[in-house]
Amino acid sequence: MGRNSTAADQPLKLDNQICFAVYSAAHAFNRVYKPLLDRLGLTYPQYLVMLVLWERDGVALKDLALKDIGKRLFLDSGTLTPLLKRLEAAQLVKRTRNSEDERQVLIALTAQGQALKEKARSVPISILAASACSAAELTAMKNEIVALRDRLNEAVEE
Repeated sequence: MGRNSTAADQPLKLDNQICFAVYSAAHAFNRVYKPLLDRLGLTYPQYLVMLVLWERDGVALKDLALKDIGKRLFLDSGTLTPLLKRLEAAQLVKRTRNSEDERQVLIALTAQGQALKEKARSVPISILAASACSAAELTAMKNEIVALRDRLNEAVEE
């Protein structure tokens, strides 16, 4: 400990903050993802939207409401709308109004967006390799982080 540091100061040390560990790990992920996603012509937030849509691909009702994408990604419509406009300009998705409820915007993959899924298959494999972890280790970490996220969200909602 430094001369002005006490045991009471330990909780305030940057290296002791779990939030900083998660934050800095997110930055490290972004540095690894960037060249992989550049090859796909996607930003990381766009990739997340595409993942949600690819999960739905082949399901009877393929179109997904903007609000459902937002709920899945923890993003509001103000953040999602410009992102989806850029994906639409790239001809990866199409946005339409729900004929039964004009207020609702539906998002669907285009043929080009569906085809991009094949090119994206190498991304998780590359992330696994960069992590130098086993798939089981990454899955365990992910599960713990998701549980932590959910508990934090519950604490804020109370």
